Amino acid sequence: MDIESFQFLESAMEAVLFAAGEPMEIEKLAQILEVDNFTAREIADSLKQRLDTEGGIMVLELEDKLQLATKPRMAELVKRALETRRDAPLSQAAMEVLSVIAYRQPVTKAYIEQTRGVDCSGPLGTLLSRGLIEEKGRLELPGRPLVYGTTDTFLRCFGLSGLEDLPDLESLEQNGLESEDRIPQIPLA
Repeated sequence: MDIESFQFLESAMEAVLFAAGEPMEIEKLAQILEVDNFTAREIADSLKQRLDTEGGIMVLELEDKLQLATKPRMAELVKRALETRRDAPLSQAAMEVLSVIAYRQPVTKAYIEQTRGVDCSGPLGTLLSRGLIEEKGRLELPGRPLVYGTTDTFLRCFGLSGLEDLPDLESLEQNGLESEDRIPQIPLA
């Protein structure tokens, strides 16, 4: 493939990701661009390198998906331009529920409540409405309870490429992460 064709495909991938506005799988991008998965990955890597050195947007990798996003250093300007107000931070209870789901997914509401020792209906509703978790299906048990897992929005908000990037649970427990001032605030812009 000559350089002009490659540059065209890189620009085309950028345009498709921009228009999509949500994460797209590499395989889907390969189909759209009519290239193989390996070539699509090369194009994505080139696009990512180019955007890392110029402009105000970047390519986010979310497991096997790509998405265009505003660079963190531009966040304040974008907020001002759109006159958006920052959502209230998640409560301690919502952070606890989100942690249980992130580390033990897929999990049922009953499992979360057993782990925390209290009802979790409110925090679950908050996390669902913010798109941080989603219903992943039902268990083949009496009552067919729903199971929950995290979303791409969760990964994006916490700056993770995948769940394997979560901090090691044992080291967090040893360091005692129960202090409220150590709980990260989720930037939901």
